[in-house]
Amino acid sequence: MKWLLSCIIPASLLVSSPAPGEDAGASSADRALQELYSEYWNWQVREFGWIEKADGSTDQGPTIASATPASQKARADRAAGFRDRLAHIDASALSEAEKVNAAVLRAALTETIEDARFSEWEMPFDSDSNFWTYWDAPGGFQTVQEYEDYIARMRALPRYFDEQIANARSGLKRGFSVPRVTLTGRDASLAAFVAGDPESSPFWRAFAEMPARFTATEKARLAGEGRAAIAGSVTPAYARLLAFLREEYIPNSRTTLAAEAMPDGKAYYRQQIRQYTTLDLSPDEVHAMGLAEVARIENEMKKVMGEAGFTGTIAQFTEKLRTDPRFIASRPDELMGVSAYVAKRVDGKLADYFGFLPRTRFTIRPVADAIAPFYTSGRGGLDACQMNTYDLPSRPLYNIPALTLHECEPGHSFQMAFQLEQGEQPRFRRNIYFSGMGEGWGLYSEFLGEEMGIYRTPEERFGRLSYEMWRAARLVIDTGIHHGGWTRERAVTYLADRTALSRHEVETEVDRYISWPGQALAYKLGEMTIRKMRAKAERALGPKFNIRKFHDVVLALGSVPLPELEARIDRFISEGGRGLPGVNYD
Repeated sequence: MKWLLSCIIPASLLVSSPAPGEDAGASSADRALQELYSEYWNWQVREFGWIEKADGSTDQGPTIASATPASQKARADRAAGFRDRLAHIDASALSEAEKVNAAVLRAALTETIEDARFSEWEMPFDSDSNFWTYWDAPGGFQTVQEYEDYIARMRALPRYFDEQIANARSGLKRGFSVPRVTLTGRDASLAAFVAGDPESSPFWRAFAEMPARFTATEKARLAGEGRAAIAGSVTPAYARLLAFLREEYIPNSRTTLAAEAMPDGKAYYRQQIRQYTTLDLSPDEVHAMGLAEVARIENEMKKVMGEAGFTGTIAQFTEKLRTDPRFIASRPDELMGVSAYVAKRVDGKLADYFGFLPRTRFTIRPVADAIAPFYTSGRGGLDACQMNTYDLPSRPLYNIPALTLHECEPGHSFQMAFQLEQGEQPRFRRNIYFSGMGEGWGLYSEFLGEEMGIYRTPEERFGRLSYEMWRAARLVIDTGIHHGGWTRERAVTYLADRTALSRHEVETEVDRYISWPGQALAYKLGEMTIRKMRAKAERALGPKFNIRKFHDVVLALGSVPLPELEARIDRFISEGGRGLPGVNYD
Protein backbone atom coordinates (compact mmCIF):
# COMPACT_ATOMS: atom_id res chain seq x y z
CA MET A 1 0.00 0.00 0.00
CA LYS A 2 2.84 2.38 -0.77
CA TRP A 3 3.29 4.35 -3.91
CA LEU A 4 6.28 6.44 -4.94
CA LEU A 5 5.22 9.76 -6.44
CA SER A 6 8.49 10.30 -8.07
CA CYS A 7 10.38 11.68 -10.43
CA ILE A 8 14.83 12.05 -14.73
CA ILE A 9 17.71 12.78 -17.84
CA PRO A 10 18.32 9.60 -19.82
CA ALA A 11 19.69 6.78 -17.69
CA SER A 12 22.96 6.87 -19.63
CA LEU A 13 23.71 10.27 -18.11
CA LEU A 14 23.18 9.06 -14.58
CA VAL A 15 26.07 6.64 -14.35
CA SER A 16 29.19 8.62 -15.11
CA SER A 17 29.21 11.55 -12.69
CA PRO A 18 29.42 11.13 -8.90
CA ALA A 19 26.38 12.11 -6.89
CA PRO A 20 26.59 14.95 -4.37
CA GLY A 21 28.43 13.68 -1.35
CA GLU A 22 30.49 11.15 -3.35
CA ASP A 23 34.22 11.78 -3.05
CA ALA A 24 36.87 10.35 -5.33
CA GLY A 25 39.35 10.66 -2.45
CA ALA A 26 37.17 8.77 0.01
CA SER A 27 38.14 5.57 1.82
CA SER A 28 37.71 2.24 0.08
CA ALA A 29 34.66 1.53 2.26
CA ASP A 30 33.11 4.87 1.35
CA ARG A 31 33.78 4.29 -2.35
CA ALA A 32 32.27 0.80 -2.20
CA LEU A 33 29.13 2.18 -0.59
CA GLN A 34 28.89 5.07 -3.04
CA GLU A 35 29.18 2.66 -5.95
CA LEU A 36 26.48 0.46 -4.40
CA TYR A 37 23.90 3.15 -3.82
CA SER A 38 24.58 4.76 -7.19
CA GLU A 39 23.90 1.40 -8.81
CA TYR A 40 20.79 0.99 -6.68
CA TRP A 41 19.45 4.40 -7.70
CA ASN A 42 20.16 3.95 -11.39
CA TRP A 43 18.39 0.59 -11.25
CA GLN A 44 15.35 2.24 -9.63
CA VAL A 45 15.27 4.91 -12.30
CA ARG A 46 15.23 2.29 -15.04
CA GLU A 47 12.90 -0.09 -13.22
CA PHE A 48 10.18 2.47 -12.52
CA GLY A 49 10.60 4.57 -15.65
CA TRP A 50 11.43 7.83 -13.89
CA ILE A 51 12.90 10.97 -15.39
CA GLU A 52 15.34 12.73 -13.08
CA LYS A 53 15.35 16.49 -13.29
CA ALA A 54 18.31 18.79 -12.76
CA ASP A 55 17.17 19.68 -9.24
CA GLY A 56 17.13 16.02 -8.21
CA SER A 57 13.35 15.61 -8.19
CA THR A 58 11.75 13.05 -10.47
CA ASP A 59 8.81 12.82 -12.85
CA GLN A 60 7.10 9.76 -14.18
CA GLY A 61 8.20 9.04 -17.76
CA PRO A 62 6.15 7.44 -20.54
CA THR A 63 5.90 4.06 -18.80
CA ILE A 64 4.18 2.66 -15.73
CA ALA A 65 6.16 -0.07 -14.02
CA SER A 66 4.71 -3.57 -13.87
CA ALA A 67 2.77 -4.47 -10.73
CA THR A 68 2.63 -8.24 -11.32
CA PRO A 69 3.70 -10.59 -8.51
CA ALA A 70 6.63 -11.75 -10.63
CA SER A 71 7.93 -8.19 -11.07
CA GLN A 72 7.39 -7.41 -7.38
CA LYS A 73 9.29 -10.54 -6.32
CA ALA A 74 12.07 -9.76 -8.77
CA ARG A 75 12.47 -6.31 -7.21
CA ALA A 76 12.61 -7.86 -3.75
CA ASP A 77 15.26 -10.31 -4.94
CA ARG A 78 17.29 -7.46 -6.38
CA ALA A 79 16.91 -5.54 -3.11
CA ALA A 80 18.09 -8.59 -1.17
CA GLY A 81 21.16 -8.73 -3.39
CA PHE A 82 21.92 -5.08 -2.71
CA ARG A 83 21.46 -5.61 1.02
CA ASP A 84 23.83 -8.61 1.00
CA ARG A 85 26.48 -6.48 -0.68
CA LEU A 86 25.90 -3.72 1.85
CA ALA A 87 26.46 -6.17 4.70
CA HIS A 88 29.93 -6.96 3.33
CA ILE A 89 31.08 -3.31 3.51
CA ASP A 90 33.07 -2.56 6.67
CA ALA A 91 30.70 -0.19 8.51
CA SER A 92 33.40 0.82 11.01
CA ALA A 93 35.51 2.20 8.15
CA LEU A 94 32.77 4.47 6.80
CA SER A 95 32.83 8.24 7.29
CA GLU A 96 30.07 9.76 9.43
CA ALA A 97 28.10 10.91 6.37
CA GLU A 98 28.35 7.52 4.71
CA LYS A 99 27.26 5.73 7.88
CA VAL A 100 24.00 7.66 7.60
CA ASN A 101 23.71 6.82 3.91
CA ALA A 102 24.28 3.14 4.70
CA ALA A 103 21.53 3.18 7.34
CA VAL A 104 19.09 4.84 4.93
CA LEU A 105 19.92 2.38 2.16
CA ARG A 106 19.53 -0.60 4.50
CA ALA A 107 16.12 0.65 5.66
CA ALA A 108 14.90 1.25 2.09
CA LEU A 109 16.03 -2.18 0.93
CA THR A 110 14.51 -3.85 3.98
CA GLU A 111 11.15 -2.19 3.28
CA THR A 112 11.08 -3.70 -0.22
CA ILE A 113 12.09 -7.12 1.09
CA GLU A 114 9.56 -7.08 3.94
CA ASP A 115 6.74 -5.92 1.68
CA ALA A 116 7.43 -8.94 -0.51
CA ARG A 117 7.54 -11.24 2.51
CA PHE A 118 3.88 -10.42 3.17
CA SER A 119 2.91 -9.96 -0.51
CA GLU A 120 1.69 -6.51 0.41
CA TRP A 121 0.90 -5.74 -3.23
CA GLU A 122 -2.19 -7.92 -2.76
CA MET A 123 -3.80 -5.06 -0.80
CA PRO A 124 -2.93 -2.21 -3.21
CA PHE A 125 -5.13 0.49 -1.68
CA ASP A 126 -6.80 1.62 1.54
CA SER A 127 -9.51 4.07 2.52
CA ASP A 128 -7.08 6.99 2.20
CA SER A 129 -4.65 6.20 -0.61
CA ASN A 130 -4.78 4.06 -3.71
CA PHE A 131 -3.19 3.19 -7.02
CA TRP A 132 -5.78 4.87 -9.25
CA THR A 133 -5.39 8.52 -8.21
CA TYR A 134 -2.88 11.18 -9.31
CA TRP A 135 -2.55 9.84 -12.84
CA ASP A 136 -4.53 12.81 -14.17
CA ALA A 137 -2.40 15.95 -14.42
CA PRO A 138 -3.57 18.90 -12.27
CA GLY A 139 -2.76 21.33 -15.09
CA GLY A 140 -0.96 21.82 -18.37
CA PHE A 141 2.60 20.70 -19.17
CA GLN A 142 5.39 22.86 -20.53
CA THR A 143 6.78 20.74 -23.35
CA VAL A 144 5.46 18.58 -26.16
CA GLN A 145 7.52 15.66 -24.81
CA GLU A 146 5.75 15.89 -21.46
CA TYR A 147 2.40 15.65 -23.24
CA GLU A 148 3.56 12.66 -25.25
CA ASP A 149 4.74 10.94 -22.05
CA TYR A 150 1.38 11.71 -20.43
CA ILE A 151 -0.50 10.18 -23.36
CA ALA A 152 1.74 7.11 -23.21
CA ARG A 153 0.94 6.70 -19.50
CA MET A 154 -2.77 6.97 -20.23
CA ARG A 155 -2.44 4.17 -22.78
CA ALA A 156 -0.63 2.05 -20.18
CA LEU A 157 -3.32 2.45 -17.52
CA PRO A 158 -5.51 -0.51 -18.65
CA ARG A 159 -2.61 -2.95 -18.30
CA TYR A 160 -1.56 -1.45 -14.96
CA PHE A 161 -5.08 -1.43 -13.54
CA ASP A 162 -5.64 -5.03 -14.64
CA GLU A 163 -2.47 -6.07 -12.81
CA GLN A 164 -3.61 -4.32 -9.65
CA ILE A 165 -7.06 -5.91 -9.90
CA ALA A 166 -5.46 -9.33 -10.20
CA ASN A 167 -3.33 -8.60 -7.13
CA ALA A 168 -6.34 -7.45 -5.11
CA ARG A 169 -8.26 -10.56 -6.19
CA SER A 170 -5.44 -12.74 -4.84
CA GLY A 171 -5.55 -10.85 -1.57
CA LEU A 172 -9.29 -11.44 -1.30
CA LYS A 173 -8.81 -15.18 -1.68
CA ARG A 174 -6.51 -15.43 1.32
CA GLY A 175 -8.28 -12.91 3.57
CA PHE A 176 -5.70 -10.17 3.03
CA SER A 177 -7.96 -7.25 2.19
CA VAL A 178 -9.12 -3.83 3.26
CA PRO A 179 -11.86 -4.16 5.91
CA ARG A 180 -15.28 -3.76 4.30
CA VAL A 181 -16.53 -1.22 6.83
CA THR A 182 -13.94 1.31 5.64
CA LEU A 183 -14.92 1.06 1.96
CA THR A 184 -18.45 2.44 2.05
CA GLY A 185 -18.72 5.10 -0.63
CA ARG A 186 -15.03 4.99 -1.57
CA ASP A 187 -15.94 3.89 -5.08
CA ALA A 188 -17.32 7.39 -5.62
CA SER A 189 -13.74 8.60 -6.19
CA LEU A 190 -13.84 6.75 -9.52
CA ALA A 191 -17.12 8.19 -10.79
CA ALA A 192 -15.58 11.29 -12.39
CA PHE A 193 -13.31 9.10 -14.51
CA VAL A 194 -16.00 7.02 -16.20
CA ALA A 195 -17.89 9.83 -17.92
CA GLY A 196 -18.52 9.17 -21.60
CA ASP A 197 -17.22 12.49 -22.97
CA PRO A 198 -13.39 12.64 -22.93
CA GLU A 199 -13.46 16.40 -22.43
CA SER A 200 -15.39 16.01 -19.17
CA SER A 201 -12.70 13.67 -17.78
CA PRO A 202 -10.18 15.03 -15.24
CA PHE A 203 -7.50 13.76 -17.65
CA TRP A 204 -8.56 16.40 -20.18
CA ARG A 205 -7.50 19.32 -17.99
CA ALA A 206 -3.91 19.17 -19.22
CA PHE A 207 -5.09 19.47 -22.83
CA ALA A 208 -7.38 22.38 -22.02
CA GLU A 209 -4.35 24.25 -20.65
CA MET A 210 -1.74 23.75 -23.37
CA PRO A 211 0.84 26.56 -23.59
CA ALA A 212 0.07 29.30 -26.10
CA ARG A 213 3.55 28.89 -27.60
CA PHE A 214 2.66 25.46 -29.01
CA THR A 215 1.85 25.58 -32.71
CA ALA A 216 -1.72 25.02 -33.85
CA THR A 217 -0.60 21.77 -35.47
CA GLU A 218 1.00 20.52 -32.23
CA LYS A 219 -2.06 21.44 -30.21
CA ALA A 220 -4.41 19.69 -32.61
CA ARG A 221 -2.28 16.53 -32.70
CA LEU A 222 -1.85 16.32 -28.94
CA ALA A 223 -5.52 17.05 -28.29
CA GLY A 224 -6.56 14.37 -30.78
CA GLU A 225 -4.23 11.77 -29.28
CA GLY A 226 -5.28 12.74 -25.78
CA ARG A 227 -8.96 12.47 -26.62
CA ALA A 228 -8.42 9.04 -28.16
CA ALA A 229 -6.38 7.83 -25.17
CA ILE A 230 -9.05 8.94 -22.72
CA ALA A 231 -11.85 7.34 -24.71
CA GLY A 232 -9.99 4.18 -25.64
CA SER A 233 -7.85 3.51 -22.58
CA VAL A 234 -8.54 5.66 -19.54
CA THR A 235 -12.33 5.56 -19.34
CA PRO A 236 -12.62 1.78 -19.98
CA ALA A 237 -9.87 1.07 -17.43
CA TYR A 238 -11.63 3.06 -14.71
CA ALA A 239 -14.98 1.51 -15.64
CA ARG A 240 -13.55 -2.01 -15.22
CA LEU A 241 -11.98 -1.04 -11.93
CA LEU A 242 -15.22 0.50 -10.67
CA ALA A 243 -17.15 -2.65 -11.57
CA PHE A 244 -14.55 -4.80 -9.80
CA LEU A 245 -14.77 -2.75 -6.62
CA ARG A 246 -18.56 -2.69 -6.55
CA GLU A 247 -19.32 -6.21 -7.70
CA GLU A 248 -16.41 -8.25 -6.37
CA TYR A 249 -14.04 -6.54 -3.96
CA ILE A 250 -16.31 -4.72 -1.55
CA PRO A 251 -18.87 -7.55 -1.20
CA ASN A 252 -16.09 -10.08 -0.50
CA SER A 253 -13.71 -7.98 1.60
CA ARG A 254 -13.13 -9.05 5.17
CA THR A 255 -15.47 -8.13 8.03
CA THR A 256 -12.73 -8.19 10.68
CA LEU A 257 -10.81 -5.01 11.53
CA ALA A 258 -7.49 -6.01 13.06
CA ALA A 259 -4.32 -6.43 11.05
CA GLU A 260 -3.56 -9.29 13.43
CA ALA A 261 -6.72 -11.07 12.15
CA MET A 262 -5.15 -11.47 8.69
CA PRO A 263 -2.83 -14.32 7.66
CA ASP A 264 0.38 -14.12 9.71
CA GLY A 265 -1.21 -10.99 11.14
CA LYS A 266 0.81 -10.57 14.33
CA ALA A 267 4.09 -10.59 12.43
CA TYR A 268 2.62 -8.36 9.73
CA TYR A 269 1.45 -5.71 12.20
CA ARG A 270 4.78 -5.71 14.04
CA GLN A 271 6.52 -5.25 10.70
CA GLN A 272 4.21 -2.33 9.82
CA ILE A 273 5.08 -0.64 13.11
CA ARG A 274 8.80 -1.00 12.40
CA GLN A 275 8.41 0.18 8.82
CA TYR A 276 6.43 3.33 9.50
CA THR A 277 8.04 4.40 12.78
CA THR A 278 11.58 3.03 12.11
CA LEU A 279 11.51 1.99 15.77
CA ASP A 280 11.41 -1.52 17.20
CA LEU A 281 8.42 -1.17 19.52
CA SER A 282 5.71 -3.65 20.46
CA PRO A 283 2.01 -2.75 20.15
CA ASP A 284 1.71 -2.74 23.94
CA GLU A 285 4.62 -0.30 24.29
CA VAL A 286 3.11 2.05 21.72
CA HIS A 287 -0.31 1.85 23.38
CA ALA A 288 1.16 2.80 26.78
CA MET A 289 3.07 5.73 25.28
CA GLY A 290 -0.15 6.93 23.68
CA LEU A 291 -2.11 6.82 26.92
CA ALA A 292 0.59 8.87 28.66
CA GLU A 293 0.59 11.51 25.91
CA VAL A 294 -3.21 11.71 25.88
CA ALA A 295 -3.22 12.41 29.63
CA ARG A 296 -0.53 15.11 29.28
CA ILE A 297 -2.31 16.88 26.43
CA GLU A 298 -5.65 16.76 28.28
CA ASN A 299 -4.07 18.83 31.06
CA GLU A 300 -2.87 21.40 28.50
CA MET A 301 -6.34 21.53 26.94
CA LYS A 302 -7.96 22.27 30.29
CA LYS A 303 -5.65 25.26 30.76
CA VAL A 304 -6.68 26.73 27.40
CA MET A 305 -10.36 26.07 28.15
CA GLY A 306 -9.88 28.12 31.31
CA GLU A 307 -8.46 30.98 29.23
CA ALA A 308 -11.62 30.82 27.12
CA GLY A 309 -13.77 30.97 30.26
CA PHE A 310 -15.22 27.48 29.78
CA THR A 311 -15.80 25.27 32.84
CA GLY A 312 -17.20 22.05 31.31
CA THR A 313 -15.50 18.91 30.06
CA ILE A 314 -13.19 18.59 27.08
CA ALA A 315 -15.89 16.70 25.17
CA GLN A 316 -18.39 19.50 25.89
CA PHE A 317 -15.95 22.18 24.77
CA THR A 318 -15.12 20.37 21.55
CA GLU A 319 -18.83 19.98 20.81
CA LYS A 320 -19.33 23.71 21.43
CA LEU A 321 -16.54 24.52 18.99
CA ARG A 322 -17.88 22.13 16.35
CA THR A 323 -21.27 23.82 16.35
CA ASP A 324 -20.15 27.47 16.62
CA PRO A 325 -20.96 29.22 13.30
CA ARG A 326 -18.10 31.68 13.84
CA PHE A 327 -15.64 28.99 12.87
CA ILE A 328 -17.36 27.70 9.73
CA ALA A 329 -16.21 29.12 6.39
CA SER A 330 -19.03 30.32 4.16
CA ARG A 331 -17.22 29.44 0.93
CA PRO A 332 -14.03 27.54 -0.03
CA ASP A 333 -12.06 30.72 -0.72
CA GLU A 334 -12.60 31.84 2.88
CA LEU A 335 -10.91 28.69 4.20
CA MET A 336 -8.14 28.99 1.60
CA GLY A 337 -7.66 32.64 2.57
CA VAL A 338 -7.15 31.76 6.24
CA SER A 339 -4.55 29.17 5.23
CA ALA A 340 -2.78 31.59 2.89
CA TYR A 341 -2.64 34.31 5.55
CA VAL A 342 -1.19 31.87 8.08
CA ALA A 343 1.50 30.92 5.56
CA LYS A 344 2.40 34.57 4.98
CA ARG A 345 2.63 35.23 8.71
CA VAL A 346 4.94 32.25 9.02
CA ASP A 347 7.07 33.77 6.23
CA GLY A 348 7.74 36.70 8.54
CA LYS A 349 9.04 34.40 11.28
CA LEU A 350 11.11 31.86 9.36
CA ALA A 351 14.41 33.74 9.57
CA ASP A 352 14.18 33.67 13.37
CA TYR A 353 14.02 29.87 13.41
CA PHE A 354 16.06 28.75 10.37
CA GLY A 355 19.43 29.82 9.05
CA PHE A 356 19.02 28.28 5.61
CA LEU A 357 15.93 29.52 3.75
CA PRO A 358 15.04 27.63 0.54
CA ARG A 359 14.08 29.59 -2.58
CA THR A 360 11.48 27.12 -3.88
CA ARG A 361 7.94 28.51 -3.68
CA PHE A 362 4.78 26.50 -3.14
CA THR A 363 1.12 27.18 -3.78
CA ILE A 364 -1.95 26.24 -1.76
CA ARG A 365 -4.67 24.46 -3.69
CA PRO A 366 -7.89 22.65 -2.78
CA VAL A 367 -8.03 18.87 -2.74
CA ALA A 368 -9.44 17.59 -6.04
CA ASP A 369 -13.21 17.14 -6.04
CA ALA A 370 -12.99 13.48 -7.06
CA ILE A 371 -11.20 12.43 -3.88
CA ALA A 372 -12.12 15.17 -1.40
CA PRO A 373 -15.10 13.46 0.30
CA PHE A 374 -12.92 10.73 1.79
CA TYR A 375 -9.56 12.49 1.77
CA THR A 376 -7.68 13.74 4.78
CA SER A 377 -7.94 17.40 5.83
CA GLY A 378 -4.77 18.42 4.03
CA ARG A 379 -1.56 17.16 2.47
CA GLY A 380 1.79 18.81 1.83
CA GLY A 381 4.07 18.63 -1.20
CA LEU A 382 7.04 20.35 -2.78
CA ASP A 383 5.07 22.36 -5.33
CA ALA A 384 1.79 22.64 -3.44
CA CYS A 385 0.08 21.89 -0.17
CA GLN A 386 -3.58 20.96 -0.35
CA MET A 387 -6.47 22.06 1.85
CA ASN A 388 -9.69 20.06 1.81
CA THR A 389 -12.67 22.37 1.17
CA TYR A 390 -15.27 19.62 0.87
CA ASP A 391 -18.11 19.91 3.42
CA LEU A 392 -17.01 23.23 4.95
CA PRO A 393 -18.82 22.69 8.29
CA SER A 394 -16.44 19.76 8.86
CA ARG A 395 -13.38 22.04 8.37
CA PRO A 396 -13.52 24.50 11.30
CA LEU A 397 -11.32 27.54 10.84
CA TYR A 398 -9.65 27.28 14.28
CA ASN A 399 -7.88 24.16 13.00
CA ILE A 400 -6.51 25.78 9.83
CA PRO A 401 -3.44 27.46 11.41
CA ALA A 402 -2.14 24.13 12.77
CA LEU A 403 -2.99 22.36 9.50
CA THR A 404 -1.15 24.98 7.45
CA LEU A 405 1.92 24.85 9.66
CA HIS A 406 2.01 21.06 9.25
CA GLU A 407 1.35 20.76 5.53
CA CYS A 408 2.82 23.99 4.14
CA GLU A 409 5.48 25.74 6.23
CA PRO A 410 7.58 25.14 8.16
CA GLY A 411 6.07 21.68 7.60
CA HIS A 412 6.12 19.50 4.51
CA SER A 413 6.39 22.01 1.63
CA PHE A 414 9.18 23.91 3.38
CA GLN A 415 10.80 20.67 4.56
CA MET A 416 10.92 19.21 1.05
CA ALA A 417 12.31 22.42 -0.46
CA PHE A 418 14.96 22.68 2.25
CA GLN A 419 16.14 19.13 1.71
CA LEU A 420 16.12 19.48 -2.07
CA GLU A 421 18.11 22.72 -2.12
CA GLN A 422 20.68 21.65 0.45
CA GLY A 423 22.05 19.42 -2.29
CA GLU A 424 24.17 17.37 0.08
CA GLN A 425 22.29 14.09 -0.30
CA PRO A 426 23.18 11.32 -2.75
CA ARG A 427 20.66 10.91 -5.54
CA PHE A 428 19.07 7.83 -4.02
CA ARG A 429 18.08 9.83 -0.91
CA ARG A 430 16.52 12.85 -2.58
CA ASN A 431 13.10 11.28 -2.99
CA ILE A 432 13.08 8.80 -0.13
CA TYR A 433 10.61 9.24 2.71
CA PHE A 434 10.44 7.75 6.19
CA SER A 435 7.13 8.59 7.85
CA GLY A 436 8.58 8.84 11.36
CA MET A 437 10.99 11.59 10.35
CA GLY A 438 8.75 13.28 7.78
CA GLU A 439 5.49 13.27 9.69
CA GLY A 440 7.29 13.85 12.97
CA TRP A 441 8.61 17.11 11.52
CA GLY A 442 5.11 18.06 10.35
CA LEU A 443 3.68 17.64 13.85
CA TYR A 444 6.70 19.38 15.40
CA SER A 445 5.95 22.31 13.06
CA GLU A 446 2.50 22.65 14.65
CA PHE A 447 4.18 22.88 18.07
CA LEU A 448 6.68 25.40 16.69
CA GLY A 449 3.76 27.65 15.74
CA GLU A 450 3.28 28.32 19.46
CA GLU A 451 6.79 29.79 19.72
CA MET A 452 6.33 31.71 16.47
CA GLY A 453 3.16 33.36 17.80
CA ILE A 454 0.98 32.04 14.98
CA TYR A 455 -1.93 31.01 17.22
CA ARG A 456 -3.74 34.20 18.26
CA THR A 457 -6.82 33.02 20.17
CA PRO A 458 -7.62 30.37 22.77
CA GLU A 459 -9.66 28.56 20.11
CA GLU A 460 -6.70 28.39 17.71
CA ARG A 461 -4.43 27.18 20.51
CA PHE A 462 -7.03 24.58 21.44
CA GLY A 463 -7.17 23.62 17.76
CA ARG A 464 -3.41 23.05 17.87
CA LEU A 465 -3.72 20.94 21.01
CA SER A 466 -6.63 19.10 19.45
CA TYR A 467 -4.44 18.26 16.47
CA GLU A 468 -1.69 17.06 18.80
CA MET A 469 -4.26 15.01 20.69
CA TRP A 470 -5.42 13.61 17.36
CA ARG A 471 -1.91 12.22 16.75
CA ALA A 472 -1.48 10.99 20.32
CA ALA A 473 -4.86 9.25 20.23
CA ARG A 474 -3.68 7.41 17.12
CA LEU A 475 -1.13 5.56 19.21
CA VAL A 476 -3.97 4.29 21.35
CA ILE A 477 -6.50 3.68 18.57
CA ASP A 478 -4.21 2.04 16.00
CA THR A 479 -2.85 -0.45 18.51
CA GLY A 480 -6.29 -0.83 20.08
CA ILE A 481 -7.83 -1.83 16.75
CA HIS A 482 -5.05 -3.96 15.32
CA HIS A 483 -3.86 -5.59 18.54
CA GLY A 484 -6.38 -4.96 21.30
CA GLY A 485 -9.66 -5.94 19.66
CA TRP A 486 -11.25 -2.48 19.59
CA THR A 487 -14.42 -1.93 17.56
CA ARG A 488 -14.81 0.92 15.08
CA GLU A 489 -17.42 2.51 17.35
CA ARG A 490 -15.04 2.51 20.31
CA ALA A 491 -12.34 4.14 18.22
CA VAL A 492 -14.71 6.81 16.88
CA THR A 493 -15.93 7.67 20.38
CA TYR A 494 -12.39 7.81 21.77
CA LEU A 495 -11.24 10.26 19.08
CA ALA A 496 -14.43 12.37 19.05
CA ASP A 497 -14.40 12.87 22.81
CA ARG A 498 -10.81 14.12 22.88
CA THR A 499 -10.44 16.31 19.79
CA ALA A 500 -12.22 19.21 18.12
CA LEU A 501 -12.29 17.34 14.80
CA SER A 502 -15.66 17.26 13.07
CA ARG A 503 -17.63 14.02 13.09
CA HIS A 504 -16.87 13.59 9.37
CA GLU A 505 -13.13 13.94 9.97
CA VAL A 506 -13.26 11.58 12.97
CA GLU A 507 -14.90 8.81 10.97
CA THR A 508 -12.66 9.34 7.94
CA GLU A 509 -9.58 9.20 10.16
CA VAL A 510 -10.65 6.07 12.04
CA ASP A 511 -11.31 4.32 8.73
CA ARG A 512 -7.82 5.32 7.65
CA TYR A 513 -6.29 3.73 10.75
CA ILE A 514 -8.33 0.56 10.25
CA SER A 515 -7.32 0.17 6.62
CA TRP A 516 -3.69 1.35 6.88
CA PRO A 517 -2.11 -0.41 9.91
CA GLY A 518 0.82 1.30 11.56
CA GLN A 519 1.09 4.38 9.34
CA ALA A 520 -0.66 6.69 11.78
CA LEU A 521 1.84 5.85 14.54
CA ALA A 522 4.68 7.66 12.80
CA TYR A 523 3.52 11.22 13.47
CA LYS A 524 3.53 11.34 17.25
CA LEU A 525 6.49 9.02 17.74
CA GLY A 526 8.52 11.11 15.29
CA GLU A 527 7.54 14.39 16.93
CA MET A 528 8.31 13.02 20.39
CA THR A 529 11.79 12.05 19.17
CA ILE A 530 12.49 15.52 17.75
CA ARG A 531 11.28 17.28 20.89
CA LYS A 532 13.22 14.86 23.10
CA MET A 533 16.43 15.52 21.20
CA ARG A 534 15.86 19.28 21.18
CA ALA A 535 15.40 19.24 24.98
CA LYS A 536 18.55 17.15 25.32
CA ALA A 537 20.53 19.62 23.18
CA GLU A 538 19.18 22.61 25.11
CA ARG A 539 20.22 21.08 28.42
CA ALA A 540 23.66 20.02 27.22
CA LEU A 541 24.57 23.18 25.30
CA GLY A 542 22.97 25.79 27.57
CA PRO A 543 23.68 29.29 26.19
CA LYS A 544 25.45 27.79 23.16
CA PHE A 545 22.18 26.29 21.92
CA ASN A 546 20.90 28.08 18.80
CA ILE A 547 17.43 27.14 17.58
CA ARG A 548 18.26 28.11 13.97
CA LYS A 549 21.26 25.79 13.94
CA PHE A 550 19.29 22.97 15.53
CA HIS A 551 16.48 23.17 12.97
CA ASP A 552 18.93 23.43 10.07
CA VAL A 553 20.81 20.34 11.24
CA VAL A 554 17.60 18.36 11.63
CA LEU A 555 16.27 19.24 8.17
CA ALA A 556 19.63 18.96 6.41
CA LEU A 557 19.84 15.37 7.60
CA GLY A 558 17.00 14.56 5.22
CA SER A 559 14.57 11.72 5.67
CA VAL A 560 16.22 9.08 7.86
CA PRO A 561 15.22 6.40 10.36
CA LEU A 562 14.64 8.01 13.77
CA PRO A 563 17.68 6.36 15.42
CA GLU A 564 19.84 8.20 12.85
CA LEU A 565 18.26 11.50 13.90
CA GLU A 566 19.12 10.78 17.53
CA ALA A 567 22.71 9.96 16.59
CA ARG A 568 23.01 13.19 14.57
CA ILE A 569 21.79 15.38 17.43
CA ASP A 570 24.18 13.64 19.80
CA ARG A 571 26.94 14.61 17.37
CA PHE A 572 25.51 18.16 17.17
CA ILE A 573 25.89 18.35 20.94
CA SER A 574 29.43 16.94 20.94
CA GLU A 575 30.40 19.51 18.25
CA GLY A 576 29.24 22.35 20.47
CA GLY A 577 26.02 23.09 18.57
CA ARG A 578 27.61 23.83 15.21
CA GLY A 579 25.25 24.78 12.37
CA LEU A 580 25.55 24.16 8.63
CA PRO A 581 28.71 25.18 6.79
CA GLY A 582 28.27 28.23 4.60
CA VAL A 583 25.21 29.53 6.46
CA ASN A 584 25.48 32.85 8.30
CA TYR A 585 23.99 32.62 11.80
CA ASP A 586 25.03 36.10 13.02
